[in-house]
Amino acid sequence: MIFENERVRVLEYSDGPGDRTHPHAHPDSLMYTLTSFRRRLSAGGRRVELELPSGQVRWLSARVHAGENIGETPAHALFIELKEPSAVAAPSTAELGPSTS
Repeated sequence: MIFENERVRVLEYSDGPGDRTHPHAHPDSLMYTLTSFRRRLSAGGRRVELELPSGQVRWLSARVHAGENIGETPAHALFIELKEPSAVAAPSTAELGPSTS
């Protein structure tokens, strides 16, 4: 953890090719990619593969998911997690991966 107060938490994440995470939860968050990487995300029986360039900011709706680095390079990103829940619940059809909006 890099920073935390009553409203946000800032996390730094990195892993290497082939590394996997166990299912875990994130609140509504912003992700800033520090490196380019390829990743597979799994949630609720769905899977998506993403290629994310360095220097991107993406919105992540609250979710439970697992991830895997499927690329040939390390993944390195910052997550800015919002502690206050959204006033509007995310629909069950929400994107599994990060969005640009």
